[in-house]
Amino acid sequence: MTALNLAKPEDFDRLIPLVAAYHNEEGISMDAETRRNALMPLLEGSPHGAIYLIGPGRAPIGYIVVCFGWSIEFAGMDGFIDEFFIRPGVRGRGIGSEVLRQLPKALGAAGLKALHLEVAHDNDRAQNLYTRLRFEPRENYMLMSRKI
Repeated sequence: MTALNLAKPEDFDRLIPLVAAYHNEEGISMDAETRRNALMPLLEGSPHGAIYLIGPGRAPIGYIVVCFGWSIEFAGMDGFIDEFFIRPGVRGRGIGSEVLRQLPKALGAAGLKALHLEVAHDNDRAQNLYTRLRFEPRENYMLMSRKI
């Protein structure tokens, strides 16, 4: 079973190369100070989200970030997988599936009613994974964003 460890401030130096690799892979441009300011509140225990390191605590192979909200439709707290990254060299071994089986169980036990994620329209591999793990597209809706 792949370990999921709640990340803390002392994990920052192990987390940051993973986040930078994910951002590079996804084309997300962010300077080091902004990245640090985005991560530290979650590492320090903000109620708005959590970061989990995937794999051994001293040498994680990935991470997943869940941000929390409230949904009338789902009648309670919901979560949004904001970032999910596994090192390319260990992909395809079932680690992502294992993480996405463990995490909803743990969060559900803590009261989470629904877990959401977004996936690129052209990422068939990820869509197939998420579908196998019972994530369903919401055909009547699309994610829209506005920077403020």
